[in-house]
Amino acid sequence: MFRPKLPDVPTLPTTPVFPQQTQAPAAPTGRSLTPYAGAVAAVVVVGIVLTALLAAVAVSAVSVAIAAVVLRSLLNGANKR
Repeated sequence: MFRPKLPDVPTLPTTPVFPQQTQAPAAPTGRSLTPYAGAVAAVVVVGIVLTALLAAVAVSAVSVAIAAVVLRSLLNGANKR
């Protein structure tokens, strides 16, 4: 009375079932990605050049700041003598 009843096991069909084969979508013809390669290369080159220019400006700013501190300390030391 308190035992659970298991469902009946369904029987497998006797005829084999083959999955439907679908063809992969064909690649669009006429257009290739070759024209975009030049644009991508140009963007990469421009990015590299701008990054190098930014780094050069940052290094120049640091060196000018250091030179200003050194000159200021030299001038302040000369005035106190």
